[in-house]
Amino acid sequence: MEKLYTIPVNMAFEACAADHSLGCPFCRIYNILEENELDLILGASMMEPNIRIKTNELGFCPTHFEMMLRRQNRLGLALMLESHLDFIRKKYDKGDFLTKISKSCYVCGRIEYSMERMLNTAVLLWDQDPGFKPKLAGQHHFCLPHLGAYLEAGKSRLNRRKYAAFQSDVAAVVEEYFDELRGDVSWFCKKFDYRYDAEPWYNSKDAPERAIKFLSADLHTGDPDKKNK
Repeated sequence: MEKLYTIPVNMAFEACAADHSLGCPFCRIYNILEENELDLILGASMMEPNIRIKTNELGFCPTHFEMMLRRQNRLGLALMLESHLDFIRKKYDKGDFLTKISKSCYVCGRIEYSMERMLNTAVLLWDQDPGFKPKLAGQHHFCLPHLGAYLEAGKSRLNRRKYAAFQSDVAAVVEEYFDELRGDVSWFCKKFDYRYDAEPWYNSKDAPERAIKFLSADLHTGDPDKKNK
């Protein structure tokens, strides 16, 4: 296993085990990767010729265009847009070029590359590092998209016997939260029935928001460390 990936995986799992309000550790990893990529693309990497070639060819998705626009380096973004527009102007009438470039994003591609390796590393840590299993057991939950990706990574990296144990460990984390969340959403719905007016809200006031994050992941939230200071 490469330290390049084991260190951030361990850090995210430790942080999320220590503070359950941080949520899914893979969402945290994603958001940190995203912040790093945006910092690089509008900073040190912006004028590197090989990077500029890639950004010209791939462009950015609407989400990452918006996130770059909200940052302070508007000149850097404009310079990148200038060369990207020049690139498109030369090719916009060639076959399926526009369809292809409208579905590509330099930042998304970089994050997806790293996330695949983070997920595989989290499987190998479970398999090879005895200290990792308590970190896994200490998680509050995984969001469903990352749960699926983590299980798929396990299926591809582990034999059948090990995968069954891995699946059981991961499921134990999710099932308790799943049932808790389902109960909170149900109670939230009941509170709109006059017969429950006098009853407390318990932990249900933000149940719809938490359910959406659980179902679709908690991504694009900005710098996780800044957010949680």
